[in-house]
Amino acid sequence: MTFRKVLRLAALPLMLGLAGCATTGDLAANGAAAFDRGDADPAIWVIKDADTTIYLFGTIHLLKPDLVWFDDAVKTAFDASDELVLEMVEPDAATMQQVIMARAMASDGIALRDRLDDAQRTRYDAALGQMGMAPATFDKLKPWAAAITLSTMPMQKLGFDPDAGVEKIVANGAKSGGKKIAAVETFDEQIGFFDALPVADQIAFLMATIDGLPDLAKETARMERDWATGDVADLAALLNEGLKTTPTLGKILLADRNARWAAWLDERMKQPGTVFMAVGAGHLAGDASVQAYLAQRGIVATRIDY
Repeated sequence: MTFRKVLRLAALPLMLGLAGCATTGDLAANGAAAFDRGDADPAIWVIKDADTTIYLFGTIHLLKPDLVWFDDAVKTAFDASDELVLEMVEPDAATMQQVIMARAMASDGIALRDRLDDAQRTRYDAALGQMGMAPATFDKLKPWAAAITLSTMPMQKLGFDPDAGVEKIVANGAKSGGKKIAAVETFDEQIGFFDALPVADQIAFLMATIDGLPDLAKETARMERDWATGDVADLAALLNEGLKTTPTLGKILLADRNARWAAWLDERMKQPGTVFMAVGAGHLAGDASVQAYLAQRGIVATRIDY
């Protein structure tokens, strides 16, 4: 997977553990209950008034092609919508590469390994060694960029296909259906959330990523199961576990963005039409969810029954 493709995935759920999807057998082996991969029922909500309807759908940015989810309530809501709203619309390759070079590469000449203390460097080197990489592999990157890369590298071995991710599927559906496609953020903004972190927080993010690698398959199995079965409560608990070690990142990537998106939705409700909003599942779960911020504005999000 190229660095460009890796950074395309820079969104909250991925960073907190949505880094792989196990097979049904792996799910059972890792302690997560098996489910019907041919009939996933992920959670979807709706907010509406007299002339506006907005569906809120939590996504997983990468999936295995065998997981069937784009049907039933999700497909009905999508087909009824005139507009698709995503976290961000992926820019062209040249623009993306320009952003990456400007944001992810260290410009102060300090190698990544030299930013770590002895204990951190030992853990870092061990993680790279287990992946068959030399210690200096990511020396030119900022710590946050190395963290994202390390969290996504195991995906291919776990069977991920970027083209099977929810955003890719719904975007293709919107294009073929002639729907308007909009976004609440830009690619540069999303990368900027990580790049704006103080170096100490970037290193904490990197270390948390490394420490989580041994449990990656287990946590991913649980995450996929939660999403596919609509178990929002357990999904929130799992995401909150990840935020404990990087609270600054959690505030920047989750709470602050959810508050802004709730404000955007509040304003969008003043315009007539039907909208399908697809954002990372972590944004629609827990006490700091988009729905929670909508409630503060007097807007009730109702979950749709299958």
